[in-house]
Amino acid sequence: MGYLLSTTENYHTKELNSLGWELTVCNALYPKNSPCRQILKNKASLGVNLYHFLKKYISFEDVRNYLEIGGGMGYLSYDFLEINSKLHATMLDISPYLLGRQKETLMKYEVNFELADVLKKEGNFFSRFDLVIMNENLGDLPALIPSGSDTTIHSEELIYYQNKAEHLSREYNLRFDDKEIINIGALTLLENVCLAGVKYIYLSEHSCEAAVPATLREFINIARAGFPEKISLKGHNEYTIKFSYLQKIAETFNYKVQSGPIADFLPLEINDKLTAILRTITPANDEQEIIQQFVYDLYKYEYLTIIK
Repeated sequence: MGYLLSTTENYHTKELNSLGWELTVCNALYPKNSPCRQILKNKASLGVNLYHFLKKYISFEDVRNYLEIGGGMGYLSYDFLEINSKLHATMLDISPYLLGRQKETLMKYEVNFELADVLKKEGNFFSRFDLVIMNENLGDLPALIPSGSDTTIHSEELIYYQNKAEHLSREYNLRFDDKEIINIGALTLLENVCLAGVKYIYLSEHSCEAAVPATLREFINIARAGFPEKISLKGHNEYTIKFSYLQKIAETFNYKVQSGPIADFLPLEINDKLTAILRTITPANDEQEIIQQFVYDLYKYEYLTIIK
């Protein structure tokens, strides 16, 4: 079985000039008047909710330097630095446009900004950080796509990642199916961070293993695919993540791992108005459509907290 390599590098380095068309959970919650905030029990931004959730598991007294990889518009780190002035952030991004927006958002703080491909960083780069965050963007990393042919032209990068997949399969007992898309970038990155001994790691992304609680299945329909799925977006493709593989890697390094839907720290305030919106087959307006998509994402996105 041959593979093709799917990568978003060209899109993020040369084409991306807006996130207006891609409504992440973080961006959806950032405006104070966001309708998405109003349906949550704690009507705050993602960064605020995430920080207080992580406090249950992480001693922030032990965290001085943290790395956010692919920080979007910088909103999550803005909230972290607002809450905890002792933190020192490094923002690493492959996109010149997004790194520029992060500089604008975080201009009042002393932050290190680095334009780079995180997969080209050596282990000693990560070892200086107490916490590494990668929020809502693991699916942007390279993926190996089964080509159905052994005649694929093998670039140097493709050969590298095919060899890496074989290594990961042996080392962590990851049994890749012949027809399975492999989240090779996400798996490689986590291995690199774990090898560096980073004490705290937080990851989140669309999951191919997501499930909805029985109490909400009449409102939210998420098919549990089990294998990574393609998400077609403007100018590039992303892939949902198989989090059970990431968990195996972390546990091999003796990390304690907790996983679940991001609804764990963004719980809904269930009431008649929300259930009526969720039952609506055709949204009556943009706000209802945004809320339906947002609620779907609360359960389609999963997270891992990985703690040494």
